[in-house]
Amino acid sequence: MFVTESDLREQLRRPTVGARVVVPAGARLSPAAADFVTQWKLVTEPESAAEPSAAPSGNHDWDKPSEFPVNLVGELPRCTTCGTQVREKVSALTQLNAHHYALKTHPRIQLRGRIDSLHAMVLLVQSKAAAAGYEHTAGLLGTLAAYCRELISAEYNERVVAELVLDEADAERIHEVTHRPDQELGIPHLTIGVEDLELQHWLNVVRTSSREIEILALEVFPSPHHPYGEPICRALNRLSSAFYYVQLLLKAGR
Repeated sequence: MFVTESDLREQLRRPTVGARVVVPAGARLSPAAADFVTQWKLVTEPESAAEPSAAPSGNHDWDKPSEFPVNLVGELPRCTTCGTQVREKVSALTQLNAHHYALKTHPRIQLRGRIDSLHAMVLLVQSKAAAAGYEHTAGLLGTLAAYCRELISAEYNERVVAELVLDEADAERIHEVTHRPDQELGIPHLTIGVEDLELQHWLNVVRTSSREIEILALEVFPSPHHPYGEPICRALNRLSSAFYYVQLLLKAGR
């Protein structure tokens, strides 16, 4: 079995110096793939070693107040285009990760920006919920804002994102409620109208925004075998369901 250059490019989307790629056990690199690895100084990992386990359900290490995300340590980051160290960053570049700068048009940077915008919107809606006296809804939104930060951290650090847990409800429980609200909460699926609370409309906007970001993530990480991209796509799918979960709880008066 040979791994081709095309296989490696599918994993990376856009190559960066020193990036990690997965090579199935027993597979060999084709000549073009070997040259590609040498050119970009790629680090090859066996498939089993490149599949880190997800954080266990109920791990709330990410559910904490925000902090400034970037801590510059170590050697100067390198440019993803030419591979040289960047001593004076131009305005068109930003950090792709702790080791590399990339153009701000890089697909991952665009995805990161969209998640950052979603985070800002969630904080806004949380503030509106608190001001209107919906403290439980505000608390749930605080957790979802923290999870947006966890998504950004996982993408930046190129690691598996933690599992989402919302008010002790894991992804399976959220799935049950959002797919059978009539059985779980005694209300039908939501159809938002002018008669609904303004807060419901804000939540609906956040939900649809998260769904759009999930689609963007699938374009950035198209391979279902990407070691950290696929978990991010899956997490974004669950995040949009979580916003709908909050909407249902609000409608049911919980």
